Amino acid sequence: MIAVLKNGTSEKQLEGLLNWIESLGLTVHLSRGDYQTIVGLVGDTSRVDEDLLRSLDIVESVKRISEPFKSANRKFHPDNSVVKVGDTSVGGDIFAVMAGPCSVESEEQVLEIAKAVKAAGATMLRGGAFKPRTSPYDFQGLKADGIEILLHAKKETGLPIVTEIMNANHLPLFEEVDVIQVGARNMQNFELLKELGRTKKPILLKRGLSATIKEWLMSAEYIMAGGNENIILCERGIRSYDSQYTRNVLDLSAIPVLKELTHLPVIVDPSHATGSARLVKPMALAATACGAHGLMIEVHNNPKAALCDGAQSLTPAQFDEVMKSVNHIREI
Repeated sequence: MIAVLKNGTSEKQLEGLLNWIESLGLTVHLSRGDYQTIVGLVGDTSRVDEDLLRSLDIVESVKRISEPFKSANRKFHPDNSVVKVGDTSVGGDIFAVMAGPCSVESEEQVLEIAKAVKAAGATMLRGGAFKPRTSPYDFQGLKADGIEILLHAKKETGLPIVTEIMNANHLPLFEEVDVIQVGARNMQNFELLKELGRTKKPILLKRGLSATIKEWLMSAEYIMAGGNENIILCERGIRSYDSQYTRNVLDLSAIPVLKELTHLPVIVDPSHATGSARLVKPMALAATACGAHGLMIEVHNNPKAALCDGAQSLTPAQFDEVMKSVNHIREI
């Protein structure tokens, strides 16, 4: 349920309304826009006398929200959310580009890539320290040492870092990480999402392998219900019937749909979606054209020797070419 307040509502009147709502055992989500203030009521709203709420002098209108996701709902928060990350942001009119290796392999490797992607226009450095792999025998990442390498690259280049968390017990290692990524396999790891909801760090929430848009937004709701509203959604492709030519199906239709349903920024990962370096550029351009707030692209200085996902990684030169084309699309 949401209550749209009239212009001119005083802080004292607002405080009285919020105290009354909270006395009913509900959580309040307050959204102050340029033209109106919206009070969201989260919880069992059956105990709210809708007619009484509507009759209050400061209330312009009352609406019930049928969707199960509340805090992530654009009806709760009509204005686009902008997630602050270091000296940059994601959302609104700001286009973010997260680039770097699938897996952190060495300090020399990460620093070389970080400098190259920054020069090409990337705004953040992505890199995997903890790597979820289908096979238990594949390279699982450098873990804590990998995070230290990323932090060193951050110090050298100034780029905020994005890296994936696998377990809530690892949170102390992520204190200096700028954006915590929740991978596709953990999108519905609800206990992990609850813990991330208690942090204030930006969370990059990837879509699950076979997740619907509703399920994806409900996972975001888990984080927001804990008090953390700094969420970036990432479309990374969903499982299909055809794995011979593309790894997944990149659902670009999700971008305009999400922009209607939620105020949260949404970016696209064409690398994991396609699994092929030659397909990254056209999908990156398409994602930019359809309104994504940014991109996440894998870049490796020697893809053939990469310990993880080399087939989908661009070289620094290829990434530079993609960035030039993306900027051209953005100008159009």
